[in-house]
Amino acid sequence: MNFLAHLYLSGNDEAITLGNFIADAVKGSHYKQFPDGIAKGILLHREIDHYTDTHPIFRKSKSRLSPKYGIYSGIIVDIYYDHFLSKYWNEYSEEDLHEVVARTYFLLFRKYHLLPARSKRILPFMVTQNWLVGYARFDSLQRVFNGMSRRTNHLSGMENAVDDLKADYQEFEDEFRTFLPDITSHISNFRSNLFSGSASIPHR
Repeated sequence: MNFLAHLYLSGNDEAITLGNFIADAVKGSHYKQFPDGIAKGILLHREIDHYTDTHPIFRKSKSRLSPKYGIYSGIIVDIYYDHFLSKYWNEYSEEDLHEVVARTYFLLFRKYHLLPARSKRILPFMVTQNWLVGYARFDSLQRVFNGMSRRTNHLSGMENAVDDLKADYQEFEDEFRTFLPDITSHISNFRSNLFSGSASIPHR
């Protein structure tokens, strides 16, 4: 669910961005059915997820939520980190966030015919509610978590996640600020290896 972080780590390559966006809807070796650039974007997405899930700082953030949210705690932290990236975007990018997001939405609609069904269902909600920019605001975060809670029949309890973010806000922010440079460096190296053909292929 951390769409903004994936966009940030995609760079300016349209095919990579597209592959990164659709990756959750593409399982196993099915990425090979796509053009080379999009396939690399899918592999990049998988590496981002793998690195995130195994990073000790992300795990620290996740452990704070695990007793209450269980298997959903990682998803919630993903969105928390997107909140901080959106809020502090200008500290990490020289490009204006609104311009980057508008360009991305235009790309996704221009390539709509290539999107898997799951990605096609998500895109209208993302655009109309402007998730990528709205993550910076608590009201937009609340709408996102409310929607996710409804999709889990309210078993996840994610409608309460904004309250938990506010309760430990500084801790989550400090962890995000430690984590982002680490993953940015790692993914930069992975991208270089991916385009040179020397990157290891994730299993998922």
